[in-house]
This record gives sequence, C-alpha cells and structure tokens, in this order.
Amino acid sequence: MEDGGQRRRREYWWISLWLSFLLCFVQQISTQARYSVQEEVKEGSVVGNIAKDLGLDVSTLLDRRFRIVSGSKDDLFQVNQNNGALYVQKKIDREEICDGNDVCLMNLKIAVENPLEIHYVAVEIIDVNDHAPSFAEKHLSLEVAENKSPGARFDLQPARDLDVGTNCIRSYKLSQNEHFSLELRDGDEDGLPSLVLQKYLDRESALKHELLLTAIDGGNPPKSGSLNITITVLDINDNQPVCSQNMYSISLYENVSIGTTVMKVNATDPDDGSNGEVVYSWGRNTKNKVKDIFEIDHITGEMYVKKQIDFEDNQIYRLNIQASDKGQPPLSVDCRVSIRIIDVNDNKPEIEVTPILTVVPEDSKPGTVICLISVSDRDSGINGKVVCSLSNDVPFELKSSVEDNTFSLIIKGKLDRELVSHYDILLIAKDLGQPVLSSLKTLSVQISDVNDNVPEFPQQPLELYLKENTPGASIFSVSANDKDIFENAIINYQIMRGDATLNDMSTFLNINSETGVISALRSFDFETVKTFQFRVLATDSGTPPLSSNVTVNVFILDQNDNVPVILYPVSSNGSAEGVEEVPRNVNAGHLVTKVRAYDADIGYNGWLLFSLQEVSDHSLFGLDRYTGQIRTLRSFTETDEAQHKLVILVKDNGNVSLSATATVIIKVEEPKEAFAASDVKHAVKDEEDNDVTFYLIITLGSVSVLFIISIIVLIVMQCSKSTDYSSKYLQDTNYDGTLCHSIQYRSGDKRYMLVGPRMSISSTIVPGSNGNTLVVPDRRRRTSGEVGVHYIYHFKVAVMRSLNMSRLIFAVLSDIGLFSWHLSRSVTSWCQYYTIKPYKIPTLPPGVFYVKLFVPSH
Repeated sequence: MEDGGQRRRREYWWISLWLSFLLCFVQQISTQARYSVQEEVKEGSVVGNIAKDLGLDVSTLLDRRFRIVSGSKDDLFQVNQNNGALYVQKKIDREEICDGNDVCLMNLKIAVENPLEIHYVAVEIIDVNDHAPSFAEKHLSLEVAENKSPGARFDLQPARDLDVGTNCIRSYKLSQNEHFSLELRDGDEDGLPSLVLQKYLDRESALKHELLLTAIDGGNPPKSGSLNITITVLDINDNQPVCSQNMYSISLYENVSIGTTVMKVNATDPDDGSNGEVVYSWGRNTKNKVKDIFEIDHITGEMYVKKQIDFEDNQIYRLNIQASDKGQPPLSVDCRVSIRIIDVNDNKPEIEVTPILTVVPEDSKPGTVICLISVSDRDSGINGKVVCSLSNDVPFELKSSVEDNTFSLIIKGKLDRELVSHYDILLIAKDLGQPVLSSLKTLSVQISDVNDNVPEFPQQPLELYLKENTPGASIFSVSANDKDIFENAIINYQIMRGDATLNDMSTFLNINSETGVISALRSFDFETVKTFQFRVLATDSGTPPLSSNVTVNVFILDQNDNVPVILYPVSSNGSAEGVEEVPRNVNAGHLVTKVRAYDADIGYNGWLLFSLQEVSDHSLFGLDRYTGQIRTLRSFTETDEAQHKLVILVKDNGNVSLSATATVIIKVEEPKEAFAASDVKHAVKDEEDNDVTFYLIITLGSVSVLFIISIIVLIVMQCSKSTDYSSKYLQDTNYDGTLCHSIQYRSGDKRYMLVGPRMSISSTIVPGSNGNTLVVPDRRRRTSGEVGVHYIYHFKVAVMRSLNMSRLIFAVLSDIGLFSWHLSRSVTSWCQYYTIKPYKIPTLPPGVFYVKLFVPSH
C-alpha cells in the first residue's frame, strides 16, 4: 500500500512539473510573464527570474540597461541587472494597493536597449490572513420591548475584514442564551447578521441581556473579532417600521448637479401616534465617505447629492438608511440602498513620456526609437479609448506597441541638422468619448551634428594680383565655410605642393593653417615669372575629415624696376658712345643714325622716349622723340664745325622714370670724288630700276585687287553669321620686353589699339569689347581726308621679339583664306601698314592677341 501511494505521488509530481513547464512555455510565447507573490513578504524576496523566462542573455543586461520603466507603484519591485531577477524592494500591503478588489494585479513594463525591447510583466499580489474581523463599535446597546413577539428580527452591524477570498469573514457565532438566536440574511454579499427573538422577554425576570457576537474568517489559522451586545428590555411600542422595498437600487451619472434628488426611502409603521411616526437617518454602518457625498432629509427620507460625484473614485455605493419611529422605546429598521455610478467622459488623456535618446544624431536611420509614450484615461469603456497623432511636417511618426495606448516615437525620414537643428513635436492625444477630450504635450528633439558637409570656398578660382619686388609678407587670405558646427566646422588650410620643379612656385609660399593667411617667402620678379597658380586644400576637423580645394591664379604686376638698355651705340666701359661720319653735302632730313634701346618692363614702364640732353648746335640736328632717329635739320655750311657731340637721354614713362644716356659723335667730312662718281652711278642705276619699279607696281596692284575680292567674299560670309565679334581672352600669356608703337586703328570717333594683360592708366575699356582691345580717346579732330571703316575681320596675331632685340616680329596665326601667311615686318612699318598714322599710345608687349582688323574703304 505504501509503495502504491508513493508511486501515485511520483506520478502527480511529474504531471505538475510538465504543467509548470507548459505554462512557462506559453508565457514566453506571449511575450508577457506573470508572477504571483504574497503580501507582507520580506524585502529582497525574489518573485521570479524575468531574464530567464523571457529568454534574455543575462550577460548583456547591464550594458542594455535592463530596467523597469513604469508600473512599479512606490518602487515596490526592482530588477537585478546582474542575474535578471525580479525582487521585492519594499514591504507590500495588498489592502493599501487594492482595497476591496478580489484580484490584485500589478502590470510592470520592462525595457532593454540595443536593440530596444519592451516586455510586460504581471505580478499578482496574493492575500494573506493578516487582518482579523472587526466591528465598527466594540459595544452595541439594543432596546427591546417586552411585548415583542418571538420571531422579531434585530439587524446587527456586520463585521469588516480587509482580507479577501478565503481570508474574509466566513461565519458568525452568538454566545449561548435562551432568548435570542443568530441568523444571516440571504441575498446580501456582506452577510448581514440578525438577532431573532426566540421567546417573549420578561422585564421582571431580567432587565438586561448580555450577548457576545463573534465573527470568524476563513484563514488558516482563523482569526476572529467580537461585539458585545447589551439588550435592554422595554415596554410598549411593539411594531417597528417596515421599508417599502427590501433593496433600493438606482443608477446615477457622475456629472449630476449638486442638490439633485437621488431617491426617496419610504418606511411605514402600523403603530398609532408618535409610535407610528417615522424619521430617517444614516445607518450605523454607513461610511463617512458616503455621508460626505450624499445627504438625507430626516423627515421625508429623500436623498440629495451633497458633493460632486466621481466615477473614478468609486463605481458603486452601498449604504443603509435607518427608519425609526418615535415610540418609547423607538423601533427602527435599516433600508438597504445600492447606488451605481454611470461614467461620463470628464477626464482628459494623460501622457507619460519615457526618453530613450536625449540627442538624436542627424545621420540616424529611419526606425530609430526616440522615446516611449504611454497614454492613459481614467474614464472607462469608450471614454477611456485614446488615439494619438503628431503635428504635421515632422520627420517622425508614432508606432503602436503590443499594449493598448502605448507608442514609440521613431524617425520616419532623413534628418539634416543644417536645415533644422531642433524639433518641437506636438503630441495630440484624444479619447473617443462624447464630447471628445484631448491633451497636448510638446516633445523636444535636439538634432546633433555629424560631419557631412565639405568646406566650401565662395569663389572658384581665386585671382591674386601681386606687385613684383614685394618683400616677403602676407599677400593673400583664403577662407572656406563649413555648414557643420563645433569641431566639424574647424578648418585647417594647407598649400597643395607640386612636383618641386622650378615651375612650382608654391614652394615659395607659406600658409597659416588656422587663419588661411598666405605669406610669400620671397619677392617675385615680373620679368622672370608673370603668372602662376597653386591650390589650397581646406580640411575640416570632423571624423572622418572632409576637404575641398581652390585654385588661386596669381598675376605678377609689373613695376618700373628696369633701366632702359642702350643697344646702339654699343656700350663700353659703362658708357654708350658712338661715332658717325656724315658728308657735308647731305640735304636736310638726312638720317644720320638711330639710337636703339629697349626696356624689360611693359606698358608705360617700358615706353621709351628719346630727348637731346646736350647738343652743340640745335639748328643742325633733330631727334625723333619716339623712334630715336637723328636727322639733319638743314644742309651743312662752310662755317659749321667739323665735329658735333650729341648726348641723348633715353627714359621710360614709369611713375618714377628710369633713364640711360648715349653719346653720339658726328663728324662732318668733305665729300670725295668717289662719292660724286657714286652719285652718277646711282642715278644711272635709278633709271634702270624704274623698269623694275613698274613691274613691282603692277604686281602690288594685282595683289591689292585679289585682296579686295577676298575681303568682299569674307564680308558676304560674315554677314550670314552672328554679329557678335567679341574675342576670347588668352588666360596665360608669357611676354617680356616692350614695343615702341602699339597696333592701332580707328572706328568712328574712337581709336583702338592692341595691348597685353596690363593696360594704360589713361586708356578706357569699351564695355562689350574684346578684353585685349583697348580704346583710346581720340585727341585730334578727324580730318576730311581720313577713310571710313568698311569691314571688320577677326584674326589672331603673335608678337615676338627678334633675336637681336631690335624689332618685334608679327605672325598672323589665322589659317583662313587670304590671311594664311606669316608676316614679318619691323614695328614701325607694321604700324604704318595697318594704321592711319602713329599715335602716342602705350607699347605692345610680346604675346598672342585676338585682333579686330578694320579694313578701310578706298
């Protein structure tokens, strides 16, 4: 028999184990754990292991911030981040938490991060028998007339037990006596005890009867409470009032106005006179809370609303109204009243926000959780249902959770701190009651910066005009902007070095990495380098760093730092001196010699002017101011000296002129016979050359006719094209030296000439004209003999200096029709060929130019 019992117990144990395992499995599947714990347990008692039951990795709980985010009232429970256990943190009093509820359930919200998970845990508080039944009064006095018939009932005050379930009151026990018995009235959930008179009382035998009523609960062991009852026997008035209803039940809206009549209790007494007059009062077991809310008329029995009713405080009121007659002694009865409160939509939704991210990086991906939002409404039914929405035009949205009225605020779209750095999101919570009530809450979201913007230069490329011979100093400053902030916007500058060749001028530059100020390590010489470029790299301090670069084009501006060089007469021992022999019989205008000079500067700095600084006879020799030609002003006479000394001053036109001098000794010699014979021979030769000249004239006429025909053809072709004759610029021109005359032409009342990158100070640029074409105001009146402009032709010409530096060579580079040739002429003849006559204008530097050729009509 014992073996069979042990076998059965073992089978029951295995069945219980499997049921427990199945229950745990079902709980984990539902993603909600449920535990139970008795009240009054010691602090630190373990309720259950949440991490184990929910399948969480215990080793990651601390890093994932395993915690309770809401639901633990007064911090009754706490979780252990080391082992995942849920334990009791404070002493639990079920009666304080769930007063009057059969089931006491606490819902906890558990959160873990990275990734974010929300779990829900329900903890049921199990009642223990920690309260004994008690009566409102320790002693009760009753008065009973001696003529009271057996069977009369005397309702007693029921005992109260704060425990619930099996621990609440289960029975009453009355002390042994021969006159009264105990009876519990059926149909009442509180079990109202009543004394039933068994036989008539005899006041002469016993004036008072002492009884003991004991209330016993169902705990183990049971607890009890007692009430001492003293019954005083009276005479007369042997009928008590009777209520018109055994139970008065009504329903009342919670928003009923103060002063509204709730109901009327009616009790009757068959006695006559004062013994039959009934007055009403609160029953002895009526709670003070009921007395604060309702008021009863002692004469009529009408009940009024005394204070505003709140459904959320109490949904049902159970009370007693005592109806008493005015007999001596008075008789009374308790009329039972049940008032059910009907909910109305009088509570706005309440919003609770649990932040997850305090600052949101602007590169956060869509779906990132910003915060958790819990919405509650104290109303019930449809009045407690809440819907949430966000303000428009924000890159965020609400995502519903598994539990009602719980949401996550997540990123919906791409964030850009440079456009919007802060969002004030308006959260709107509305219930579904009538009328609709709503609550608003502003959620502030701060967007943090990431390095997603490269430094930007305001202009690309940059141009720097730098005077030559400038001592090493700060010459330029570059600055880039970065739309990011803080370290992501701190910019460092550096010069991008080349291959360290002779042409890499960036090696002579230095830059301040913080301010972008560029300094020259040496001065530059225009005659050595005229233009160069380098690049500056701007890098921010973000992670990873972003960078951009800008090209800086540097143009060296010429300064008057070169003294004119005398090419003829040839210099020796530091002085230029030459000797010229002139026959005495030459006529006026005879070319004696020509002083040749050049200046390495350009523009006005290289425009040379010649003047006689010293001359023995001013009436005999003249010097051309622009060409340096020395000619006779008159014929020699017998009285003229045989030797003349001319000191010529050659100076440029810079702000501070630089000059050089040349000395020419002219010796006047008597003509020899050889000269006379030679003159006769030349005269004969001139006659022979007349025939050659005739043929040359015919040839030149033919070429001119062909030229005019070609021009006409080109005019016809050009008319069919666009009238925009603006030339393109040549970005980089390498030139040196100077030119005595510039190429010039006229159009209407304006005079044009070709110049290099640097222009004359007194000249003006015509808007819309070619960048390499300079307009010079016409300083002379137009004569009637000048020819008009017939046609404009565009071509490109190269200006080069000859090997002996004595002239410039012009080469037409256009390969179109008539202009497919290379022209090599001296400066003066070229100017005279294409211009009306020389004019005082700046010199033309060597280089490549786009030329507008104005062909005059004949």
